[in-house]
Amino acid sequence: MLQNVSILQQTGVAVLAAATVVWAVGLVRVLRRDRSDVDVWHQAQALRALPAQTGPPRTETVELTPDERAAFAGLVRQFGEGRS
Repeated sequence: MLQNVSILQQTGVAVLAAATVVWAVGLVRVLRRDRSDVDVWHQAQALRALPAQTGPPRTETVELTPDERAAFAGLVRQFGEGRS
């Protein structure tokens, strides 16, 4: 035993060391147990929280007037001419 360290301090170090070993062993066991279930869990939980998107969101859908459609068609033609 160390002469300059009290028995209480030595006991505390021993208890902390034992608790660390127990924690590490438990963590390794939990991680090994869950490793085999990860693939099954990922397949079962494949983004279930996100709904399937069937079209553009309503906030991005805008009805255009005939004048706006004609102006947009003119812009598309202008950009198309620049590429040729």
